Amino acid sequence: MNQINEQKLVEKILKKDEKAFQAFYKYYSPKIFNFIFQRTKRYHLAEELTQDTFVDFLEALRDFRYQSSLKTFIFSIAKNKTIDWLRKKKIKKIIFSMLPNYVVEGLKIVLLDEELEKKALTKKIARVFSRLPNDYRRILRQKYIEGIKVEKIAQNFNLGFKATESLLFRARKAFVKIFKDIS
Repeated sequence: MNQINEQKLVEKILKKDEKAFQAFYKYYSPKIFNFIFQRTKRYHLAEELTQDTFVDFLEALRDFRYQSSLKTFIFSIAKNKTIDWLRKKKIKKIIFSMLPNYVVEGLKIVLLDEELEKKALTKKIARVFSRLPNDYRRILRQKYIEGIKVEKIAQNFNLGFKATESLLFRARKAFVKIFKDIS
């Protein structure tokens, strides 16, 4: 694809031409999926990161200045998504590997076997939720109780992906603050 064709394609996608985006998606999604799957070896994760890549691509497209090809542009987004996931995985592995086995086992016992603790925690969480603003309650419920992905939450809130992530960040921060303040 030459630069003139890419510019026309970008213009069409920016004008919300669904056919242009569908053609672009149909062409690149299997390639992006394979790229991510080769690095993660997890089918469902590769699907999710592929979708995240296209969401980020659409958000970043308006700033695209043709300093690279569209292929390089979207693959760099996919690469960064994959690297972010690998970093998070590595950090979790390091944290848990640094803890002695008895601590990890103790955490399992505390988290799984203490019914009274669970009930007290459930009540405390309910109190925290009751003190949160409605949009914070709603976004936390959708993300952590209903297990809805951020892209879908963004649609439910009629917000962009980044704005939804920001709202989720603020909601979590407010939750933690109230949780610490409640005795």
